[in-house]
Amino acid sequence: MRPLHSFAATAALLCAPAFAFNACPGWDNPLPEGQSRYELFASPYTHHWSNDPEHRPVFALALNRQLPDDRFCGLSLFRNSFGQPSAYLYAGKRWNDLIDGWPQVYAQVSAGVLYGYVGQYKNKVPGNVGGFSPAIVPAIGYRLNDKAGLEVQILGTAALMFGFTWRY
Repeated sequence: MRPLHSFAATAALLCAPAFAFNACPGWDNPLPEGQSRYELFASPYTHHWSNDPEHRPVFALALNRQLPDDRFCGLSLFRNSFGQPSAYLYAGKRWNDLIDGWPQVYAQVSAGVLYGYVGQYKNKVPGNVGGFSPAIVPAIGYRLNDKAGLEVQILGTAALMFGFTWRY
């Protein structure tokens, strides 16, 4: 009879590929010549759908690492609607050339982990456990040129975040 530890080791080797997950594939792969490696997003304004007297101005700054196949990974630091320091760690995908004749228009979606809605505001985002919650953020953008762009991010049923991007 085989010892239990050899069964566990065999099971771990067989199952490892099934559970292997890389949210940022191609992190170290070179990008095509002339393509920017990073994109900075800055938002000076967020429009909330509801008028809550507790809402504060939201300011956000995000850094995306561009990956092959129009994918990206990033981190956003922001002050949430209630004035709390917050963060969003995510991976995403962008779709370019969505509209014939308008190659500057793109759509993207990111998904990740949000942190920052704590204390009395913990129920303001769904799935919040200890300040951490899942998040999905779709966006529509317009490239002004190879470096600069404008973007609107849809923050669920709460708000629209307006910002600009800069690739470098």
